[in-house]
Amino acid sequence: MTITGNQFDVDTLESVDRAHIIHPYLPSSVTERVIMTGGDGCSLTDAQGREYLDATGGLWLAQIGHGREEIAEVAAKQIKTLEYFTSFWEFSNDKAIALADRLVSISPDHINQVYFTSGGSEGNEAAIKMARYYHYRNGDTSRNWILARRNAYHGIGYGGGSATGFDVYHNGFGPMMPNVRHLTPAWPYRSELFNGQDPTDFLINELEETIASIGAENIAAMVGEPIMGVGGMLVPPMDYWPRVQEVLHKNGILMIFDEVVTAYGRVGEWFAAQYFNVQPDIIVTAKGITSGYIPLGAVLTTDKVGNALQSDFGFPMGYTYNGHPTAAAVALANLDIIEREGLLERAKTIGAYLHEGLKTLLDLEIVGEVRYVAMMHAVELVSDRETRAPLPMLQPMLPDVIRRETGVIVRDCGHNLVLSPPLIMTEAEADRAVEAMRSVLVRTGKDGVIS
Repeated sequence: MTITGNQFDVDTLESVDRAHIIHPYLPSSVTERVIMTGGDGCSLTDAQGREYLDATGGLWLAQIGHGREEIAEVAAKQIKTLEYFTSFWEFSNDKAIALADRLVSISPDHINQVYFTSGGSEGNEAAIKMARYYHYRNGDTSRNWILARRNAYHGIGYGGGSATGFDVYHNGFGPMMPNVRHLTPAWPYRSELFNGQDPTDFLINELEETIASIGAENIAAMVGEPIMGVGGMLVPPMDYWPRVQEVLHKNGILMIFDEVVTAYGRVGEWFAAQYFNVQPDIIVTAKGITSGYIPLGAVLTTDKVGNALQSDFGFPMGYTYNGHPTAAAVALANLDIIEREGLLERAKTIGAYLHEGLKTLLDLEIVGEVRYVAMMHAVELVSDRETRAPLPMLQPMLPDVIRRETGVIVRDCGHNLVLSPPLIMTEAEADRAVEAMRSVLVRTGKDGVIS
């Protein structure tokens, strides 16, 4: 079947989609398709004209909301001027240079160099290679181990995918990249993970013991999400990352912050490194850098690391779309909007308001914890509050029921319901999201079955 002319009726679109598109994470048994055709602010519209509240920001990225005309105008102007040329070798372009300068200006003070990618998975691949190559260039050729954590998500490349701490991303794709060790996640609500100890004390002891067992001289870097997104929006204690940084630096191990989700205002600061008051050696970013209007990523690093990558041959890896001028122009406009409209502060205020609403769900027996940082929110669901046993996530899945019944789009991460709305969300939209979740959760039993 070929779609031609005005042959865009819903049945045809759904049929062609089912026939030709491979969707990530879509079970073969699911035939439903929700075909989005429009967006404005926090709202989306599908091919049947139904309206939805986007409480997920797509995939954690729609900082400025959907349908911003000024972004379309910037992209069109740049495409007319210079749509693309390579940034390999000595070539560059004015928009990539301007964006690099802008990123350095808003980054933690120790950051001074930028390597562009097309997204987060590419960024984590680059960061892991940077860490290993940095040590290689300094003569520490045995430093190739990567420390990561269970329940971590670092993209779907082989390096980042190996650092990712979920079996589902490894099963059937192996063998994975060797020399990766996964540690316990910083998940304070899951006190059983820490054998009765203070969570940070336990995690730091585990880190030091792991370094001793592998040998510091063999470890290149530790990669971690400052707040674990796919893992369930897991917020570590405030002393966790500063203490991790101290241990890593003492042992000559680089610290990679995977800020693909957290950067560009999601936590109420430009970067979560600023929120936790740490200085990572490498910061991986994407998503919110353009609010999803065009694919782009940027890996930020120090002069110490960046300069070491420059051999006579140059840093021997590059992506076709490194420093894409149209993407860079869109990113600059996106950052202008975030700054001009005060969205960093907005993320804190509307985030606090949404959190207060979500906390009211604690009157439901299946809600164990509600946690947040600015515009990152999670409702952890349990079948038993005393044992904190996770709520079984049965079909139909809770987010599907919430969407169908209320038009509000939320996401499940394991037994957690996660929200990461655009930073422009209104109080009325926050109220709508809370009420939509309550309307379904109040009918959800401890066995995960919705009545």
